[in-house]
Amino acid sequence: MLVGYARVSTSEQETRVQLDALRAAGVRKVFSEKTSSVGDRPELRRAIQCLQPGDVLVVWKLDRLARSLKDLLQLLEGLSHRRCSFRSLTEPIDTTSALGEFVLQILGAVAQFERALIRERAIAGQVAAYRRGVRWGGQPRVLSDGDAAEVVRLRGTGLFTVAMLAEIFECSESTVWRTWWLATKPGAGKLRTRGLPVLGAYL
Repeated sequence: MLVGYARVSTSEQETRVQLDALRAAGVRKVFSEKTSSVGDRPELRRAIQCLQPGDVLVVWKLDRLARSLKDLLQLLEGLSHRRCSFRSLTEPIDTTSALGEFVLQILGAVAQFERALIRERAIAGQVAAYRRGVRWGGQPRVLSDGDAAEVVRLRGTGLFTVAMLAEIFECSESTVWRTWWLATKPGAGKLRTRGLPVLGAYL
């Protein structure tokens, strides 16, 4: 079965052109939505979830499906695991054919090459900076010493969840968990130099 997916980025745009092209290609079941590619795409999830082995996900153009080459390859890998295929109506990608598989392999090689270049440039930049005398002390702290101490104190009362503290201090939940873990780690002498309170005072 052919399952179509159509998307436009704003509510002012229309999916009519995409829908007409999908129906002309023989697609009878279409999921469409108006949302940015960087946001949540619930209709895309529904389209993928309804696919059965042997089905083909069809889009008008690749940029309607994926936000980047990495995103595209991840989506196609997920379809492969479901034993489903993919077809773009305006680009030479059709994983039901040998040519489409070949193009997909080229895209994968390009993505791998791109990652290698980025990694190589990052390492070269770090080496150059090191030679200039630049030293790194890790990532900048999200929370100040005072905020970190307050996070631990409030968490220690048992009245605040990690999600609540993350919202209060405008940081991620992982930052709250890390701060709490550091404060409760046995023998963490360095914490006192950062002003973090001793856990026992709040238990």
